[in-house]
Amino acid sequence: MLPYYADEYGATPLVVGLLTASYAAAQLIGAPLLGRLSDSYGRRPVLLVSIFGTMAGFLLLGLAEPLGTVLAQTISGNTSSIMLTNAIIIAILFMSRIIDGLTGGNISVAQAYITDITDEQNRARGLGLIGAAFGLGFILGPAIGGILSNWGYAAPAFLAAGLATINLIAVYLYLPESLTLEQRASLASRQRPRFSLGALWNALNRPGVGPLLHVRFFFGLAFATFQTIFPLFALYRLDLNAQETGFVLAYVGILVALVQGVGIGKLTSRFREVNLIFASAIIMTISLLAWAFTPNLIVLLIVLIPLSFAGGTLNTVLNSTLTKSVASEEVGGTLGLSASLESLTRVIAPSMGGFLLGALGTWAPGVASVILMIWATSFTKRRILGNPDIAPRVQQDEPENISTMDLTPKKVKNHELPQP
Repeated sequence: MLPYYADEYGATPLVVGLLTASYAAAQLIGAPLLGRLSDSYGRRPVLLVSIFGTMAGFLLLGLAEPLGTVLAQTISGNTSSIMLTNAIIIAILFMSRIIDGLTGGNISVAQAYITDITDEQNRARGLGLIGAAFGLGFILGPAIGGILSNWGYAAPAFLAAGLATINLIAVYLYLPESLTLEQRASLASRQRPRFSLGALWNALNRPGVGPLLHVRFFFGLAFATFQTIFPLFALYRLDLNAQETGFVLAYVGILVALVQGVGIGKLTSRFREVNLIFASAIIMTISLLAWAFTPNLIVLLIVLIPLSFAGGTLNTVLNSTLTKSVASEEVGGTLGLSASLESLTRVIAPSMGGFLLGALGTWAPGVASVILMIWATSFTKRRILGNPDIAPRVQQDEPENISTMDLTPKKVKNHELPQP
C-alpha cells in the first residue's frame, strides 16, 4: 500500500523508491545488531523490543496524516500550505519505515530461538514452520491490505500495528527465554566473523563460491526491482487501485509458494542445479521483458506465471548450490554473505527503479532488469556451467541419467531446456 499512500501526498516515483529503500537500508543495519544482542541478552527481550518497534512504526505510519497536519499548523500557523503539510507527512512516512526497518529484521532472532529449543532431528521442521508462516503471511497480507485500503491507506497500517500488539502480548505472556545465563555468556564471548568488504571480496574470488554470489547479486537486483517497483507500475501503467494490486501480489505469493513447496523438489530430482540456474535465468530474462511492456491485467497475470517460477527456482537453487560448494563449517558464513547481498539489492533496486520510472517511463525498470539478467545469464553460461568447483561432490556422485539437459557448449544442440 505504501506507494499509493505516498502518491496521495505528492511523492514522485523517485521519492517512493527511496521510501521503500529506507526500510531495507535500516533493516540491513538492524538485523545483524539484533542477532548479536540476542546472543548477549537473550532471545525473549530482543523479540519484545523488536516487536514493539514494529508496532510503533506501523502506528506512526497510520497517524502520518493527522500528525503531519498538526505539525504543519504548529510551524506556520493556521495558514500552512498543502505543500508543507505533504512534505511533513512524507517525512513521517520515512521515519515510520526506518523505525520498523531497524527493529523488523528479527526473523534471525526467531530462527535462533528455534535452534535453541530443537535438536538436529526436528530442527528442520521447526524452521520450516517459520518459513510456512512467512509464506502464508505474504499471501494473506497483500489481499487483506488491499481490501482495507477501501477505508483509507492508514487502515492497513493500523491493523498491522494491532497484530504486532497481539504478538507483543503473546510473547510477553507465553514465550520463555531459550538461553540460560551460561549459554549467553558463552555466545557473547565467541569470535564471530563480520560482514565486510574484505570478506565479500575474498568470497567473490573463490572459484566455487564467487560465480554463484555474482549471479545472486545481479539476479537479486533485477528481481528486487520488479518486486519493489511493481505497485508503482500497477498504478501508472495499468491504473490498478490498491485493492487490485493487493490481490495480484497475493496471486504472486501463491505461485511462488507452489514453486518452492512442490516444484523445486521435482525439478532438483531430475536436473542438475547448475542447469536449473541457467534455464531459470533465461526464463526470468524473457519474463521481465514481457512485464516491461505488459498492456493490461490479463496479460500481466499470464506473464507472472513464468516470472514467479523462475524467481522461486533461482532464489532456492542458488542458495542450495552455495551450501554444496563449501565445507560444512563455512555454510553459515556463506549464506550470510548471500543474504547480505540480497539485502543490499533491496536498497539499490527501489531507488534505481523509482528514478527510471519517473524519468523514462513505466517500461524502464523492466528493461533495466532485463539488461541485468542478460549479464547474469551470460555469466552463468561462462562461469557456472561446467565449473568443477561448484558443488563438486554432488556433481561427482550424480548418476549420469539425472543430468538430462547438459547445456555445455559442445552438447547444447542435442538437449532441450527443462519446461516449467
